[in-house]
Amino acid sequence: AALGIYLVFGIPLFISGLLTGVLAFTILGLQAWGFRRLEATISGLVGVIVIAFGLEVLRSNPAWGAVAGNTFVPHLDGTASILLAVGILGATVMPHVIYLHSALTQKRIVGANPEAKRKIFHFEMVDVLIAMGIAGLINLAMLTMAAAVFGARGMVNAGADLTQVFTGLDQFVGGHSGLIFGVALLASGVSSSSVGTLSGQVVMQGFIRRRIPLFLRRAITMVPAMILIATRFDPSHALVLSQVFLSFGIPFALIPLVLFTRDKKLMGNLVNSRLTNLAAYGVAVMIIGLNIFLIYQTLFKTA
Repeated sequence: AALGIYLVFGIPLFISGLLTGVLAFTILGLQAWGFRRLEATISGLVGVIVIAFGLEVLRSNPAWGAVAGNTFVPHLDGTASILLAVGILGATVMPHVIYLHSALTQKRIVGANPEAKRKIFHFEMVDVLIAMGIAGLINLAMLTMAAAVFGARGMVNAGADLTQVFTGLDQFVGGHSGLIFGVALLASGVSSSSVGTLSGQVVMQGFIRRRIPLFLRRAITMVPAMILIATRFDPSHALVLSQVFLSFGIPFALIPLVLFTRDKKLMGNLVNSRLTNLAAYGVAVMIIGLNIFLIYQTLFKTA
């Protein structure tokens, strides 16, 4: 979000980071009037992202045949593409949100009987599928736009610098495309900062098991980002690395989740089927293997 504020308004990055914290805290403050308002605000920000990248894709005029082919038959080309793939995986799944989603839903609607619990479970499944579908489409739109605007011109490393993306969109696409990208980046950053801060609050409260003042819990989760900004670490590279680190965290959320949901004593009639367990184990092994391969390629191989 700080980078989005910097690109759109030209405000220095450190001040933009502070403004991001204020925005995130303000959005989280909506919980005082009920969680529905917070949900509606986050949904509105996601809507802005969808519209913005939808416009960018339509304006970039991609080769739709190539888009369809590479969507269903993807391929990786070197360590850089593996890094990007792992980052996309982390940005889409966001393991900390698994803890947050559990914390937010466990007390909202409690089924009085097995049939009611199964109905609630069905609605939760639909909710998750819609959320993951939207996240996947946004990632697809970003990749399509980047390939059409920059990849087609041989600028394969343009995505490493979001400032270059911002100016390049105005140069090659026009029609304030850079501004639209900046607004999408800002909306994405504010929503993810709010969700990340709330997730950190939930995780600290659950694992530390000590009563920490609400403001302090939320402020602690903002500290790492502010340190990176203060040390002038490349914000674009930091953004990619943060998503990669999220991917590394997926097994630590996914494996306990599978262990809990396969336990019939704990889950009752909502226990996982054998097929679900096998699929979950397969996904966990794939993600762990991809992360290990990335570490190996980065440390011992050249791109």
